[in-house]
Amino acid sequence: MKTFSRLIFIVCFLIGMMTQAQNNYPQNYFRNPLNISINLAANFGAVRSNHFHMGLDIRTNSQENLPVVAAADGYVSRIKVERYGFGNAVYITHPNGYTTVYAHLNKYFDKLDEFVKGQQYKDEKWERDIIFSPNQFPVTKGQLIALSGNTGGSAGPHLHFEIRDTKTEECLNPLLFGFNIPDNIAPIISGLYWYDRRFSTYEPGGNGIAVKKAGSVYTSNVIQVTSPQISFAIKAVDKANQGFNLGIYDAELLIDGKLVYSFKIDKIHYNDTRYINGCIDYTKFVRDKMSIQHLSNLSGMKLQNYSSGSDGIINLQDNDVHDIEIILKDVNGNTSRLTTKVQLNNSSEKVSSNNKTVVPNESKTIKTENAEINLSKNAVYDAVNFNMYEKSDAEAVSNAIVLNNPYIPIHDYFTLKIKPNRKLTNEEKDKTVVELNYGSDKNIIKAKWNGDWAEGQFNRLGTARLLLDNSLPSVSSSWKEGAIVTVGSFRLKGTTKIGDIESFRAELDGKWLRFARIKDDFVYVFDEKCPKGSGSHTLKMTTINTAGNMNMQSFTFQR
Repeated sequence: MKTFSRLIFIVCFLIGMMTQAQNNYPQNYFRNPLNISINLAANFGAVRSNHFHMGLDIRTNSQENLPVVAAADGYVSRIKVERYGFGNAVYITHPNGYTTVYAHLNKYFDKLDEFVKGQQYKDEKWERDIIFSPNQFPVTKGQLIALSGNTGGSAGPHLHFEIRDTKTEECLNPLLFGFNIPDNIAPIISGLYWYDRRFSTYEPGGNGIAVKKAGSVYTSNVIQVTSPQISFAIKAVDKANQGFNLGIYDAELLIDGKLVYSFKIDKIHYNDTRYINGCIDYTKFVRDKMSIQHLSNLSGMKLQNYSSGSDGIINLQDNDVHDIEIILKDVNGNTSRLTTKVQLNNSSEKVSSNNKTVVPNESKTIKTENAEINLSKNAVYDAVNFNMYEKSDAEAVSNAIVLNNPYIPIHDYFTLKIKPNRKLTNEEKDKTVVELNYGSDKNIIKAKWNGDWAEGQFNRLGTARLLLDNSLPSVSSSWKEGAIVTVGSFRLKGTTKIGDIESFRAELDGKWLRFARIKDDFVYVFDEKCPKGSGSHTLKMTTINTAGNMNMQSFTFQR
């Protein structure tokens, strides 16, 4: 019996060693960065707007200010303070070649918080990105490093946690490091799509196939297609045990038992995260809020270490019925299978595209009478029949320039040139911005001038125009002038007619005062710079908007 038990132990040990050797990540080296069980709101690789989710979003029970601890021994190598993005973040470098990142924090641990505050006052700048040497802030595993929060680009209280390769700065899937997160639920499949790959995946787009669960597998009716060249995409989520829609980790596509495509989300670099737009049906994601992942490569999608096998494009050379199997797995190995059949039926003729088609790996310049767009060879993931035209706009100092439509992704920045519809003075040029409206939001930047042409750089499509902005940004207080302020902090609301408040400066009685920027608000937490009982004070706020217009306002209050 002892011999048998020992044999079982050896087999389990060898399997564990093989698993660790396969992904080459240390198991159980890092601990849970919170003192509560890990419950995920998002996993690594989940689909987000213009990026993969690059870590774990760990729930904090809808609370802020929970203790955040170091996942292992190391030292604080970097902190960031920013309005969006990570908000307040801590980076810890570990001796085993990895760096952990903790984001959306409210407050750093006391010594670090005082150091950061001192640097902010020294440089009179709130947003900071500070690099530290190994001996400045060493930490031990389990040591308090911060309090959780909801800062930066966070939609609710949680901790964003990443593990990176220190040398390459690639983000690695934290779930491969042996965290104890129970999960016995397989991915859930809710839709299947096929695409005619003689054309772009954007036009005519995906053809939806209803799927149903039958026992332990998903099935659909025989898929009748009208093209000899097709590809598939899958609509699915990983629920884990916690109810949130998590991303798919591992997918395989087989035809007649032969693997033709697979992807696995183990690691991604921030330089490459925008390639998510070439891995999904971007049109359905933006227009219909649906996350559908391609089981094929688009020729402009160049994400490394993501897909393997062939390109996933299936060439049907007969009218036979062929078996299709799609296998989805999570990190724990929970598996879902979709089995169906596909048959070519009445192939249609391919039509040619016009000369404004933009294709991957080729740069393209497209012009109208008063506008020009210059797209790089990396601009698109799949062919785009690019439609660009002008229309009159009474509110602008140019025509509105329609750049195709916002449902087509662009990978990198392009240069857009627009000629105004009248001669502008130098003073007017200095107050001109370029607005790009892409439906769900607007991107507004200050125009750069090259003669009579305004230039701007964008990485999304939509409708662009030139606007003249002579308006002033402003902030408004929540207290009456001269009032006694007894609360622990106060908040000023920032507004601007066009664009954003690009910079601000606060001075209390003539000295710089540290305000945090939280979305559109400016927040000051009372400290030794303005203690209770210190009498009357004058707060001066200077704000500058996108066009460069400056406004100085003064507020009085008592403590």
